[in-house]
Amino acid sequence: MRFGRRAFLALAVTTLSPPAGEAAKPAAPAAHPRDWSRSFSVSPAGGFVMGNPQAKVKVVEYGSLTCPHCRHFAQDAVKKFVAQYVRSGRASYEFRPMTLNATDLAAILIARCGGPSRFFPMAETLYATQPVWLGRTDGVTDADLAKIPGEQIPLRMAERAQLFGVAQANGIAPARARACLLDSAAQTRVAQIYEGAIDMGIPGTPYFLINGKNAPVWDWATLQQELKKAGV
Repeated sequence: MRFGRRAFLALAVTTLSPPAGEAAKPAAPAAHPRDWSRSFSVSPAGGFVMGNPQAKVKVVEYGSLTCPHCRHFAQDAVKKFVAQYVRSGRASYEFRPMTLNATDLAAILIARCGGPSRFFPMAETLYATQPVWLGRTDGVTDADLAKIPGEQIPLRMAERAQLFGVAQANGIAPARARACLLDSAAQTRVAQIYEGAIDMGIPGTPYFLINGKNAPVWDWATLQQELKKAGV
């Protein structure tokens, strides 16, 4: 039996159209890849981690917020590393503080105050303004520090360096920042990370481990070389 043109079109419409009362289902939207640079955690060592916990390559930096070489690495390499490797989940980035002086302790306690999600933007701000706030503490001597009760030293140095503005700009109220600076448990945790670094033979900052092994990294070019060796 042959169909005329009109009958064929009617059959096609009946076959391809959804049944009466049933709306056509929209196509599922394409899945967007996860942005791992928005994933944060605390490592067993006490460092703050950005990225995929199951990343093939794990980069650990022992750094100091008062170290000019660490500042150079932060400004030269970190954003590129995050954009090209961390965001996709291929690598993770952990910062472990190796405090070098009283001002450094104050800065890291302020930076840690908001937890891992706020640590990295606060560290970026502190590195960018390092010469300013660090310069405010140049005149403080060991004799001056000896006159301050030990647990209050970070608070006094933060006041001298005027670090409360950085905290407030990142959503941490002055009262909360003050509590973090006086937190003896936080002070002890930072000291333990430092002692662990010394026990490992880490000589200074910045110092890098890639998948647990020492890596000669000091800028973006050397980090890229080591990432290629690690297979990413």
